[in-house]
Amino acid sequence: MRYTYKGDRLTDISIKGMQCDPVRREDGKCIRSRMSTMLVTDGTEMYIVLARMLRINSKLTLKI
Repeated sequence: MRYTYKGDRLTDISIKGMQCDPVRREDGKCIRSRMSTMLVTDGTEMYIVLARMLRINSKLTLKI
């Protein structure tokens, strides 16, 4: 599942709008903290971001 990180006014401009994937544990669940942060990766680096600022990218639906 891909996310877009929206960020807030304190977010570094270089990661606003970043497309990222969650880092998962061995059992397949996302790595989250009690402080509502989430560990994500953009493919090259890992970031700790506010989970409430992540938006799920729209899923493509096939119409037959």
